[in-house]
Amino acid sequence: MRRYPQFSVSMCVYGGDDAQNFDAAINSVVNQTLKPAELVLTVDGPIPRSIEQVVLKYKEQLAASSVRFNVVYLEKNVGHGEARRICFDHCSYDLIALMDADDLSLPERFEKQINYFLENPGISVVGGYIHEFIGDEANCVGKRLVPSLDADIKRYMKKRCPMNQVTVMFRKSDVAAVGGYIDWYCEEDYYLWIRMALAGKQFGNVQENLVNVRVGEEMYQRRGGARYFKSEVKLQGFMLKNRMIGLPRYVLNVSQRLVLQVLMPNKLRGIVFQKFARS
Repeated sequence: MRRYPQFSVSMCVYGGDDAQNFDAAINSVVNQTLKPAELVLTVDGPIPRSIEQVVLKYKEQLAASSVRFNVVYLEKNVGHGEARRICFDHCSYDLIALMDADDLSLPERFEKQINYFLENPGISVVGGYIHEFIGDEANCVGKRLVPSLDADIKRYMKKRCPMNQVTVMFRKSDVAAVGGYIDWYCEEDYYLWIRMALAGKQFGNVQENLVNVRVGEEMYQRRGGARYFKSEVKLQGFMLKNRMIGLPRYVLNVSQRLVLQVLMPNKLRGIVFQKFARS
């Protein structure tokens, strides 16, 4: 019988999250075929009573279970990137799975990822596919498929983020070795994978859907604006400076993002994102 290592799950919630969706997200974590040893939840600033009731529900439910529920309360809202970092620091185990407060992990997600680590001991990060849905899980409106092997992932990384963050499980020691989570507007995950790639860390993606991601009607349209574009340009500059990409790829990447994120009308951006950035 295979001996499985213990692992942590890292989640963050803030006052703007939906309590019912948050409840469903935690439920999808604690009802896995392979359960985590601990669930670390960072409460990012003040939350309404409805969300606090969900937290209290799982404190009571998990008190007698094998899953330790560690809740970290922050007085002020510090933002997603910083909340991730704080949550990371409180995880006890070297293997950490990420989870968002409104998405749904499939029941065998953690088992599949742990098996991947056991079969590929040199791997630092393992992710997988996501299916995006509106309202009901059966109403799938998009799929984000990512490369499976390390070489392909690093090649894809030169163009776009190669990991679906909500699906990721990684080695805490390897993430810490490159500085851990560092806040970068809307790009803290991509920035992390770039730094890990530069440090020679190995990546993998399970070629299956691991998480159903809840999206809104206008989600695709919102991925733009001057601030978003400036953040992307800065990240492309970081890759250029560190010779991950050359000048032609830098110019192409920035040009594509300028058109998509700044020049293109919101409605058209939504159509392009759904047709070409998703399956």
